[in-house]
Amino acid sequence: MLSVKDLHVSYGAIKALRGISFDVNEGEIISLIGSNGAGKTTTLHAVSNIIKKQSGTVSFNGQDITDMQPDLIVRQNLIQVPEGRRIFQNMSVRENLEMGAYTREDKSNIKADMEMVFELFPRLKERIGQISGTLSGGELQMLAMGRGLMARPKLLLLDEPSMGLAPIFVDEIFEIITKINSTGTTILLVEQNAYKALSVSHRAYILETGAITKSGDAKALISDPAVKAAYLGG
Repeated sequence: MLSVKDLHVSYGAIKALRGISFDVNEGEIISLIGSNGAGKTTTLHAVSNIIKKQSGTVSFNGQDITDMQPDLIVRQNLIQVPEGRRIFQNMSVRENLEMGAYTREDKSNIKADMEMVFELFPRLKERIGQISGTLSGGELQMLAMGRGLMARPKLLLLDEPSMGLAPIFVDEIFEIITKINSTGTTILLVEQNAYKALSVSHRAYILETGAITKSGDAKALISDPAVKAAYLGG
């Protein structure tokens, strides 16, 4: 579904990505694991063409999207839920969700999809008319994910969905990620909570200073001594 080949990205003299390659197959949850500054968010931004690539290629469903404009990538149903939520703070919950569907032409199905989002996130239905800037951190993350789902993604890029959340919300968010995947949505997950990410993923890639140093079955990586020592607290 997604194929990234020999991707290089630099910020001035800093080489953020140094020739990374990876694939995401339809129906999978794939995790990118790494410490701060490893290049995880840069990878998602490069896939979505939010930042300029020095070299390398990105293809999605057999189409080269390396140089495609970000808004056109969204119309291919490749949707990113950014780090830090980035919701429209002065809009209501309903208006934020409606913004997620702005590229869609099947307007008659939007209401049904909003109900699907409310089934995943009942709190959002309770707060449908509430101004989004007044929501809690966990509710904001739910809204950001719900807004992404309103675009009917074929591939959903999730950037640090558990960052800054209370433990009770972290557990809930990862349960919902599994539910989203079970409905047929493929997920590429960037996450610092390595144990949680590996627990819900099919496969994973380990990023260190802009390079992939290890990859494989997610459950196997949980048991890998080097991964345990570096990312799982022992």
